[in-house]
Amino acid sequence: MSPDPVPPIQPHRSERPQTTAVTAGRPERAPDAPLNQPPVLASTYVGGGDTGYGRYGNPSWTALESTVGALEGGRAISFASGMAAVHAILELVPPGGTVVLPRHCYLGVAALAGQLQDRGALTVRVVDLTSPAAVLEAGAGADMVWLESPTNPMMEIADLATIGAGLRGTGCTFVVDNTFATPLLQRPFGFGADVVLHSATKFLSGHSDALLGVAVVHDTDTDRLSRLDTTRRLHGATPGALESYLVLRGIRTLHVRLQQAQATASELAHRLQRHPSVVAVHYPGLDTDPGHQVAAAQMTGFGSLLSIDLGSADAADAFVAAARLWVHATSLGGVESTFERRRRWPSELVTVPPGLVRMSVGIEHLEDLWQDLEQALTASRTPAA
Repeated sequence: MSPDPVPPIQPHRSERPQTTAVTAGRPERAPDAPLNQPPVLASTYVGGGDTGYGRYGNPSWTALESTVGALEGGRAISFASGMAAVHAILELVPPGGTVVLPRHCYLGVAALAGQLQDRGALTVRVVDLTSPAAVLEAGAGADMVWLESPTNPMMEIADLATIGAGLRGTGCTFVVDNTFATPLLQRPFGFGADVVLHSATKFLSGHSDALLGVAVVHDTDTDRLSRLDTTRRLHGATPGALESYLVLRGIRTLHVRLQQAQATASELAHRLQRHPSVVAVHYPGLDTDPGHQVAAAQMTGFGSLLSIDLGSADAADAFVAAARLWVHATSLGGVESTFERRRRWPSELVTVPPGLVRMSVGIEHLEDLWQDLEQALTASRTPAA
């Protein structure tokens, strides 16, 4: 029998999550011991211990998993990328089973689920997650309900408490992608989730320099944890030691990064809402946003991501091209402010407006970011010579 893949999470007293992000996953305090868990660059270990081989474990993973698990209130297992974690979670669905997906979700999730459906491995039901009744109706008899809240890239909000209560006791696995909110703003286990997902490449890392994914299950859910670990081992989806080190280092500053970026995002959303070139702003922190009340009830903050609709692909492309400080990039959650027109990707969902630009607010000065946006918006509505 293989060893338990992740050591039990030790209670972190009554620390607040901002403190846990700094204190969890540290080496034992001893004179001259390193303060941080160093990257362990080893593929082979001396026999006789619990690890055995580099595909089965690494102290760098363990420190990261202990930290993310403590933040979410469960036990975490890390993967080589967010999509590797997505794949492992979908492997929990029995052959021929049914998965409920939101109509707007990360395109990689939609693409993988669609590929599995084409192979007959599972059936996909697509639902508007802003309607708890619709989600529960679609979830009747399903094996897995998979939600994002907020969604990528439309920033829609799911009523996790109502949905979680409705799924309780049905045998349906409730998965929540918590990448956008992070465990500092939302704790899905408190709303009935069975599995929580993070693309740790994004906010947890925070510096656009590491690919990594994490899945988290309840402390006592050893069966799901073991199955996820088996998929990781057999499919070779193991994270690198250096990537684990970088993500853990990023988590140490998650609170201050997120606090700064969220405050700026809120102000930008209000300013953009008043700008004549902007057709719509999608941000749950706006009082006028359809998901505002639900988000306010289940989140401790509204995050640093927003989307704006400029009405057309041409206007959005001109806007992106005219920016000087904002970086045109497809990822998010870093210290730098990035944005992109999502429909530039042929595989993006057709329900995403052609003129929609997803914006990830970083930690630069508010007025510098706004000045750049203003001049880019002016350029987007100026006819080409």
